[in-house]
Parts: sequence; structure tokens; C-alpha cells
Amino acid sequence: MLDRINSREALAVKREEFAKALNAQSKQILICGGTGCVAGGSLKIYDRLKEMMDERGIKCTIVLDVHDHDHEESVGLKKSGCHGFCEMGPLLRIEPMGWLYTKVKVEDCEDILEQSILNNEVVDRLVYRDQNGTAYPKQEEIPFYKQQTRVALEHCGHINAESIEEYIAVGGYAAVEKCLFDMTSEDIVKEISEAGLRGRGGGGFPAGTKWSQVLRQKDPEKYVVCNGDEGDPGAFMDRSMMEGDPHRVLEGMIIAGIATKAHTGYIYVRAEYPLAVERLTIAIRQAKELGLLGENILGSGFDFDIKISQGAGAFVCGEGSALTASIEGNRGMPRVKPPRTVEHGLFNKPTVLNNVETFCNVAPIINKGSAWYKTIGPDNNHGTKAFALTGNVNNTGLIEVPMGTTLREVIFDIGGGVKGGDFKAVQIGGPSGGCLCISPTENHLDMKLDFDSLKKVGAMIGSGGLVVMNDKSCMVEVARFFMNFTQNESCGKCVPCREGTKRMLELLTDIVEGRGTMQHIELLEELASTISETALCGLGKSAPSPVSSTLKYFRDEYIAHVVDKKCPANQCKALVSMQIDPELCKGCTKCARMCPVGAITGTVKQPHKIDMEKCIKCRACIDGCPFGAVKEV
Repeated sequence: MLDRINSREALAVKREEFAKALNAQSKQILICGGTGCVAGGSLKIYDRLKEMMDERGIKCTIVLDVHDHDHEESVGLKKSGCHGFCEMGPLLRIEPMGWLYTKVKVEDCEDILEQSILNNEVVDRLVYRDQNGTAYPKQEEIPFYKQQTRVALEHCGHINAESIEEYIAVGGYAAVEKCLFDMTSEDIVKEISEAGLRGRGGGGFPAGTKWSQVLRQKDPEKYVVCNGDEGDPGAFMDRSMMEGDPHRVLEGMIIAGIATKAHTGYIYVRAEYPLAVERLTIAIRQAKELGLLGENILGSGFDFDIKISQGAGAFVCGEGSALTASIEGNRGMPRVKPPRTVEHGLFNKPTVLNNVETFCNVAPIINKGSAWYKTIGPDNNHGTKAFALTGNVNNTGLIEVPMGTTLREVIFDIGGGVKGGDFKAVQIGGPSGGCLCISPTENHLDMKLDFDSLKKVGAMIGSGGLVVMNDKSCMVEVARFFMNFTQNESCGKCVPCREGTKRMLELLTDIVEGRGTMQHIELLEELASTISETALCGLGKSAPSPVSSTLKYFRDEYIAHVVDKKCPANQCKALVSMQIDPELCKGCTKCARMCPVGAITGTVKQPHKIDMEKCIKCRACIDGCPFGAVKEV
């Protein structure tokens, strides 16, 4: 156990000690310890490398050996946070060379140790290659990383995610020190306000304004709450930050406590994030042991403690008042506002409530100043935003780009282009967001990804989920999918959301199953308007967004479904017919033998036919035809 740090002078001494110990590692092997790579076997790679180094007598440092005052040279072996390039995992980075190895397997460990660690050579077969075959040994040169600007994700993938020593060595908790000894609460709030930091949870409300409102409250008991619920399908930004840089989250919360004179913080994280919970728990214990959390932080007289509250995975608990109700032990349901959370939040006390990414931006702003932060991004949309880039895109993963970066840059430059077809749409902001498409008059590929630009076209950044869709995607089915999710996750407290989303789901189901009429479309629009105007909370109000946006930009697909009874993307099973092209059919009878319901008839060496009354559209005939004669029409 390390000695408790009781002053800023002692922190400076510890930082120097930790930095020396870190620099004594002649090489570092950083294995991605994010959930995605762990699922791909990265921990097995970690264990095998440790075993091999022990066998060869190579000094391997798992945690910083600060008691080794001679600082004997060693190789650091670490479980880092998410490297971001999830498509290419498991990932492994070699420092100080900056080499990144992709799709690493246990059997690659021998070459990694022999070539890279002992002989300073790149393992050529493990480096990333683009579609043209160009090799990129260094991580920063890979197009996926080159156009990113990492602020919130600064340390993810670069330090041991479970080491407070490494976090301090690279400057961690310097912002807390500055706030405790060089700034007043008002100074901190002013700095955050002038930086223009807006909440990264979706609404984009100015963090400085929220903090100032809590600071003004006279109640001596206040709270700081970190929203780590993150329930959007396909979103994993906050999870990766909690897993990969938990001390950055804690540091932001402590600073919020100093700024608002609060003394207790809660991190609300869903139980489906066990690795995030584990690493946050480790980080809290480490910070308390060193005197950076708890009573009398750094001998300043300021007390601040942080607790973890695990949620049960309810989407509605991402809404502020529902989240605080859940922490209190009540059913997670939103309440009528006002009063706002800043006045009556957790336990009916003034509360600062921001999400993980927002808190991860706080320390850099305090350390580097608001003027620096405002150099990133356009006016009123300063800083960066992390996105979970998924769907029909070649390079899926976690990215962070300056606000104002265009969709074209994200999808084609960072994402490497659309996979499996041409670009059709992007779903942004999760179930609460909208679908943007490409049209001759509105080229949304050049849409800037910031709060204000997206709001103008009826979409929102949300927490940062970004799902790319190709031209084989049915937008009516996409709307039905998100409406099904929203309806299942509705807390049921208000009628517009509870009943309205259910009716919208029924209408969308009718349309994709061939029972739709033009009246269905009219009723969808009417319900969308009613729900968005009358639902109790922000989640309910934005629930119709995927339907409203697809009706706006893909209305022709809805009409094709209800009038022509056709799905233009051939994805809605009930609207698809199977047909055998007589010019291509050789009469091999394979399709007839594969059909489970006997819907295909014909004689040998003669074109066959499909009886659509019997056909169950299982597509077995399409998959089995060696001549490509069976087609969907």
C-alpha cells in the first residue's frame, strides 16, 4: 500500500517518483483490456506474454515498482483501456515505438516477444493494412486514428487502466490540486462556463450553467452524480471511458464537487457493465488510499467521497430524474419538472448531473484553460465528441473528433467507407435520434456533427451512437426496430409514451407485414406529433424521432410498402416474393429438394416454379441455387 499524500508538495514528489518508474520501462506492451477485445481473447494474450517473459527471465513490470529506487530497466505489461479500433481487435500496442498490432492471437505472442521486444523489429503480418494493401505500423499514422482528436479518450489505450500511479505519472489529479489550492469555486465555474463545455449526454446543456445553479443553492447538502447508464443500442463511449480511464472520471467529479461545494458523488452505471464497475471500484479504493478522495483531500480540508450505484438496465434511467429515483432505491421513473435537478435532485437536494464524457473533459479544461478548449470546434460547440461508429462501415469502433466534423469525414475517412453497398443513411443519437439520408437537394454527408447543426435537421447527437446503413437497409424496418426498443423500455408513467409508442409500433408492424394503408402513415404522423408534445420526459418526447425522420426523408419507402406492397430493400419478409428466372434455371431440382414446404415444382432439366401460396420465404432456395436463378422480387 502506498503512503497517503497529505499535501500538494507530497503529490509533486509522488508524481516525480511515478514518472521515473514509468520511464524505467524500456518498452511497454499495452494490451487492449476493453470489453470488445476481452471478448476476443486479449486476456489470454496477456497471460501468455507474462508466462513467456517469466520463462525467459525478462523483467516484467505489471504495476509501477515505485520502491525500486534504482529503477532497473524492465518491460511493462499492461491491460489498457479501449484502443478504439474495435473492428481490428484484439489490439496490442508497443511503446515507445507506437506500433499497433491488429487481430492478435495467442500464437502470435512468440513473434511479438522475439521480434518486437528483444530485437526491435515490427511483426509485419500484424500491422494494419488498408484496402490498397498499404501498411501502417504506427498507430497514429493509421487513417482511422489520424483524423481524430482525443481529449476525453486521451489516456485510453496508453496507460494501465488499473494503475493510479500511471495516471498520476502522466499528470493525473493535477487539475484537482489546482482547483483546491489556486482557484475558488466561482473561478472553477467561470472556467468551465467560458470553455463552453456542453453536456455530452445528448441535450447539450452548458455544464457551467448547471454548476453555477447548484453553487447558488443555499442548502449545505449537495450531490454530484455521474450518469454512466448509456442505454442506447450500439453505444459504448461512456463504458469505454469508465473501463479505460476511471481516474479521469473521478477527477472530473471531484472538481465538480469543489466547484459546487458538494461533498458526495454517485456514479450510476448499469450492471451490464461489470468491467466498468470493477475498474471504478479499484480506482475509488486507490484514490482513497492515497488521500485523493475521501476526507481532507491533499490536506486541503475539503472532503469528497464517491459511491457506485448499479442500475438494472432500464433505458429510462438515463433520464435525470428517473436516474436519481433509482439511486434512492425507488422505481426509475421521471417526474414532472420544475423543480429541476439543480434545485431538487438526488434525495431532494441540489444536484450536478452530467454524463461520463462530460466529466472526462473537465480536467483538461482546468489544466490547459478555456482558451485552449475553445480552439477546438465551431462557435457554441467547442471541444470534441466521442462516437461509437457501427453498422455497415468498414472500420467500426470508438472514435473522438472535433465538434463540427462532417459525416463524410467520419464515415469515409475514419470509417473507411460503407460496407456491403452504397451509403443510404445514418442513425444518430440512438432511439431518441433521427435517420439522416442522402438526397440530391440535401446532402447530409456534409452535415456537421455538432449540437446546433443536427438540431436544424431534426436529429440530435444523443450520447454518441452512430449507426451507418447501406442501400440494402429498409428504413421502415429501422423505424420499427427503434420503436420496438422504445416501447419495451417505456416506464409507463405517462399515457402518451406508454400507449402512444405501442400504437405506433402496431402501425409500423402492419406496414412491414403488408397490412399497411395510407391511413397508417397519416396516423403515424399524428401520433408522433402528439407524443413529442405531451410526453412527460425527454426520452418520451424524442421517442417518435426515428419515425418522424424516416417519414421525412424516406417517405417513398413507406408508400411503396402500403401502396405497392413492396419493400424496395427486399428486407421485409412479408412483402418479398420469390421467383425463378427460366432463362437461368437448369432444372437441377436442388431448390425443390431444399424447400422445406414443397413450394417448388418442376421436372428435371426444365425450369422450375415457386407456388407463393405455399412459400414461407425462408430463402433456402436462393442460398442453394448454384446458378443464381432464384431471386427476390
